[in-house]
Amino acid sequence: MQIKILTLLLFCSSASSLIAQDAAPQPDRMVTYKKVGDVELKLHLFEKASDEKDRPAIVFFFGGGWNGGNPSQFYPHCRHLADLGFVAMSAEYRVKSRNRTTPFECVVDGKSAVRWIRSHAQELGINPDKIVAGGGSAGGHVAAAVATVPGLNAEGDPKEVSCVPNGLVLFNPVYDNGPDGYGYSRVKPRHEEISPMHNIRKGMPPAIVFLGSKDKLIPVKTAETFKAKMEEVGSDSVLKVYEGEGHGFFNYNRGHGDGSNYQQTITEMDAFLTKHGFLSKSQ
Repeated sequence: MQIKILTLLLFCSSASSLIAQDAAPQPDRMVTYKKVGDVELKLHLFEKASDEKDRPAIVFFFGGGWNGGNPSQFYPHCRHLADLGFVAMSAEYRVKSRNRTTPFECVVDGKSAVRWIRSHAQELGINPDKIVAGGGSAGGHVAAAVATVPGLNAEGDPKEVSCVPNGLVLFNPVYDNGPDGYGYSRVKPRHEEISPMHNIRKGMPPAIVFLGSKDKLIPVKTAETFKAKMEEVGSDSVLKVYEGEGHGFFNYNRGHGDGSNYQQTITEMDAFLTKHGFLSKSQ
């Protein structure tokens, strides 16, 4: 009898897991934005059916230390924003575990993604001046670097098309690659070439940053320095520090508490996007 009950419980648990997986947001379609040799990089795209041609867009870059990771990390964020009228995308980009690449190629691909989105604004039904880049951890680095570093452009990309997004949504981002920052050993002596902190200049897009006060990879002091440097050049920079939280606290359904951090961060993200005209106040 006990064995039957245990078997039933295991079956129910497995069924619940499958239901949860089935209920997870899934892209509406995939589009290829770049090919490198036999590697095809895609945008996992979320959108509501619409004839509008002036929608805002956002592209997210997943975390994983430039080594791994998956676009599905930001599926919940994409579905949420697509329901509010965005064309929301989670981008594939080359990483070390799959492509034997370095952080430099990650940024190169990030720039290619934003350029592709802007170049295809008409067919995507988006406003090319309302493109946001976002990401978490190393993906936050990619988004921030796309906005800041002047080099690391792919051969063959249309350089006349700007890769600089119009806004940034960054979750515990790696944005200091200097000797006191993260990833220095992997990018020296070229750290200034790839470090967002070292390339802030006038005209940077507005940014919102989410960080846990107990993040062991990204100190709050680093975030405060980034904010100060952004404000020095006249760019809006919002910093949201979550007390007692560590790295990755913002993720949806990833074992980080009761989900309230995810809910609060997207609420604050929406307010930031509304403030800067990507969302209307009625949404």
